[in-house]
Amino acid sequence: MKINYDIAELKKYFDTAATFSSSERGVTRLFCSKEHKQIIPVIDSWMQEAGLETHLDALGNVVGRKQGKKTSKTLIIGSHQDSVIEGGKYDGILGVLLPLYVLKKMNDAGVELDYSVELIAFGDEEGIRFPETLLGSKALNGDVSLDALTKATDKDGISIYDALKSIGANPDEIEKCKRNKEDVLGFFEAHIEQGPVLEQKELPVGVVTAITGIQRCAVNIQGKANHAGTTPMDMRQDALVAGAEIIRFADKLFKSTEDLVGVVGELNVSPNAVNVIPDHVDMTIEIRSPHSHLRMEAMEKIAEFFKSVEQEYSVKISYSKNYEMEGPFCDKKMQNQLFDAIKEENEVPFSLFSGAGHDGLAMINLTPISMLFLRCKDGLSHHFEEEIDYDDAMVAARVMQNFLQKFDYS
Repeated sequence: MKINYDIAELKKYFDTAATFSSSERGVTRLFCSKEHKQIIPVIDSWMQEAGLETHLDALGNVVGRKQGKKTSKTLIIGSHQDSVIEGGKYDGILGVLLPLYVLKKMNDAGVELDYSVELIAFGDEEGIRFPETLLGSKALNGDVSLDALTKATDKDGISIYDALKSIGANPDEIEKCKRNKEDVLGFFEAHIEQGPVLEQKELPVGVVTAITGIQRCAVNIQGKANHAGTTPMDMRQDALVAGAEIIRFADKLFKSTEDLVGVVGELNVSPNAVNVIPDHVDMTIEIRSPHSHLRMEAMEKIAEFFKSVEQEYSVKISYSKNYEMEGPFCDKKMQNQLFDAIKEENEVPFSLFSGAGHDGLAMINLTPISMLFLRCKDGLSHHFEEEIDYDDAMVAARVMQNFLQKFDYS
């Protein structure tokens, strides 16, 4: 069925949602904040207008459900309502408001689906206020305990448990959030790309193949401090120059390896004095790829390079892996259905992997996942100038409708 989508109608949702912010610049809406509490009834009312039955669950997720004509098995759609500090209008919330708008237009047109749908505005994904991430989606597969909610606190000593109480949620009912795998058909999330690839390809949307895995290492380079004026250049044990060689090598490696990105994100130099040769350097290396073997091979090559740096600069280098998270692959069947939905709009089907983390990292433990990326201006995200082209959003809306109407739930 042909449905007419209107930019002004959709834009009104985003403009209204953006007003629930503690910062004047950009959007700052943290989990269990005053702004989170204030936006809950707004999202709830919008869901009801779209024909969904709603409730607020124990983790502060706003849930809207519509029963299918033929089965109660459910496709879960959603993303997070929370933001980073002074973030943009679209990160996360796009995956709530765009499908909300599509479901409303379908409901207004009398379109019913054979399978059931749940739209969820997850309370927490970013993990800004509390030392936990993906709480909203983790709760759906039972990965959040009441004990964890009472022990984890913010910088003011307020527990997640008490914070949830303050927004009207009942964390004592955490077990009710858990879904049965047999009842769930899959998970679908729309999201801005948060990168420049779609813009470079001049494409409005893309199908995500995988969410990146992440490996982080801490590196220590031990040189020897000495007088910067009296020590000859060929007799120095300069930890910072050695570190610069490592950064240069790693950067070249990352640039030359497909499906892999990386960064040296932290660098601490000691004694960090203008006239002293650096004694030691601590740095971090983060490597991202959906393929674990690529991450492992990259780190092995960097570690091998350490040996030549030690020899050339007379330093000692040690390193340790301090974080690793495997990235899930998106469901091939749902990817193909999204490709078909894109082709229906005479757009070019294109696939890419996500270099950022998403709710799918938690949802994969419950059900197969899928994602649709929307082009964002200059690839900018987690920034107050984050922007989309609403013509792209119209394409995404039609693609989403095609996907939902022809979704193979067998």
